[in-house]
Amino acid sequence: MKICRATLAIVLALSCCFLSGCGKPGNVPEIGHTAPDFALRDLSGKRVRLADLRGSVVLVNFWATWCPPCREEAPSLARLNSRMTGRNVRLLAVSVDEGGAVAVERFFVQVGIRFPALLDTSGNVARIYGISGIPSTFILDRQGVVRKKVVGPITWDYPAMVSYLEDLVKR
Repeated sequence: MKICRATLAIVLALSCCFLSGCGKPGNVPEIGHTAPDFALRDLSGKRVRLADLRGSVVLVNFWATWCPPCREEAPSLARLNSRMTGRNVRLLAVSVDEGGAVAVERFFVQVGIRFPALLDTSGNVARIYGISGIPSTFILDRQGVVRKKVVGPITWDYPAMVSYLEDLVKR
């Protein structure tokens, strides 16, 4: 059976939007509540724990290299991360790729960008956060409280978002 490229693209796009079995309704951290803590390894193998970032505004972005909407928003995440350097805003891009570091590094080289990526190859953290579609992003204030959730791709470095993040840093 031959599958055309358009059909394959549609299947991939739908799988980005609805990761079967990844999330459970009701588990999604609610706005105004403290985000669940987690610890994951980055691309160099260093353990990064969310609770250790208290005092910073944190964007926890769930994504995958094979997801077209994630690929679409990745350059703006990289630009935002560069723009926020030294401003007490941290990006944790949680990759749910089963291919782990190899898949993420290959993507970074292919696209010519880089940002702090953590590896959730088992999907455990995505399940804790109730992720049912990617990309999904939680914006946490300096106390670790969820202030905003964004489902789907957006342009992260647009002026209103930068201003919103800078305001969170001041609180």
